Amino acid sequence: MTRAAHVLALALTVLAAAPAQAQVYKCTAGGQVTYSQTPCERGAETVLATPAAPAPSPDAAKDLQRMQRESKKLEQQRLKRQALQEREDARLDRAAGLRRQKCDKLRLDRKWADDDVRRAAPQAVEGARLKAARAAERLAVECPA
Repeated sequence: MTRAAHVLALALTVLAAAPAQAQVYKCTAGGQVTYSQTPCERGAETVLATPAAPAPSPDAAKDLQRMQRESKKLEQQRLKRQALQEREDARLDRAAGLRRQKCDKLRLDRKWADDDVRRAAPQAVEGARLKAARAAERLAVECPA
């Protein structure tokens, strides 16, 4: 429930409870004291006066409207922050996906360079090793473990 609904429910409860007044009876029977809303069946009885509910504030309607406006404003701010956060989360997810994709490509390049070293002809081994070392360095720089 929104804050405005809570405030409205509270205001209606206060207004509905105002006319409801009941007497409270204090009964003493056998040395025990009990309180009830019905007259005592036996024993001593004392009627306790219940205080009247306070009169509703003349500004209650204005206060309620002010609180509803404030609640609506806060709800709009929350929704705006939530939308911004969702956009930021989506942007970060896309960036993380691109980074994973790039790192996967660099790992594959390194694997292929290592395979080339193993399959290289004796005269091309040194060039293949250099290529593999550079692929490993690129992977280490861009995708630290």
